[in-house]
Amino acid sequence: MKRRKVAILFGGCSTEYEVSIESAYSIIKNMDPVKYKAILIGITRQGAWRRYYGSPEKIKEDTWIYDSRCVPTTISPNRSVHGLIELSGDKAVTTRIDLAFPVLHGKNGEDGTVQGLLEMAGIPFVGCGVLSSAMCMDKDIAHKVVGAAGIKVPRYVVLRPGCKKTDLIEKIGNLKLPLFVKPANAGSSVGITRVTQKEELDDAVTEAFKYDCKIVVEEGIDGFEVGCAVLGNDEITIGKVDEIELSHGILDYTDKYTHRTSTIHMPARIDVNTAQRIKQTAAAIYRVLMCSGFARVDMFLTPAGDVVFNEVNTIPGLTEQSRFPSMLRGAGISLKQMIDTVIDLGAER
Repeated sequence: MKRRKVAILFGGCSTEYEVSIESAYSIIKNMDPVKYKAILIGITRQGAWRRYYGSPEKIKEDTWIYDSRCVPTTISPNRSVHGLIELSGDKAVTTRIDLAFPVLHGKNGEDGTVQGLLEMAGIPFVGCGVLSSAMCMDKDIAHKVVGAAGIKVPRYVVLRPGCKKTDLIEKIGNLKLPLFVKPANAGSSVGITRVTQKEELDDAVTEAFKYDCKIVVEEGIDGFEVGCAVLGNDEITIGKVDEIELSHGILDYTDKYTHRTSTIHMPARIDVNTAQRIKQTAAAIYRVLMCSGFARVDMFLTPAGDVVFNEVNTIPGLTEQSRFPSMLRGAGISLKQMIDTVIDLGAER
């Protein structure tokens, strides 16, 4: 059997660099070496692309970039190349690849930019397409599209740089506290502040603008967060619903990956009928945002039983401990099986 050459893209010029290398290590270690030849492409925090020939352990340790087996490389937009151009001494060496697996969380990886490069190059890839990735990454656009489909979304306003304090107070006048101030395009709770008093707004807005030129101020939802791991293109599979139990008001970047002050319940502590409604809502969100391959759909469940949209992660965390693989394991799908499935789905699309 001919092995597929799969390019694993990891690292990235993003605030979520550390999460990416953890996820990439997990994918590399769980890929079937009989079926796939993993071609490792690391992107530094500064945005330099390197093909890495060394041990995956150095990826996990984040020492890969210091290895002498790193070669400058890029994905060629020329469709006849269908792969990489490596700069080796005074030579340019091309390597054809069958498929790309972007394991790049956040900006410059989850927002349609890398997907656009791969589309231009004619290279099939794992995960959501250009438009879907861009829509899901932008919290304002995602909420507008999902809300237009009749699915409940939090009330929110959009702010741009230069917004005066008087305009800010006027804009949020109809929103009730607590508020969540968020960069429109960022992930893993980066730049997000929970505001319980209007006097805290200025600092929260300043913090959010460090990460994006558009921010959203969103009304807090009573209840708790639930999530669904969704797998598929036209036909989809949804894992068990999970639940985040917080001991304070926000699941921040650190706690998302350490769970020091939060608990993930998988399956969620809800009845069968509620779980089914959540899955149905997740499926509707997945489709209206044109997702494909895989994604994690996050929602809120209110005390009244309403399911409210939160966000979609088009490249969720993929370590053994991450929520997405955990929810799929609850449905009997291992990480190895998930990798096989998303690669097949990428090639199919």
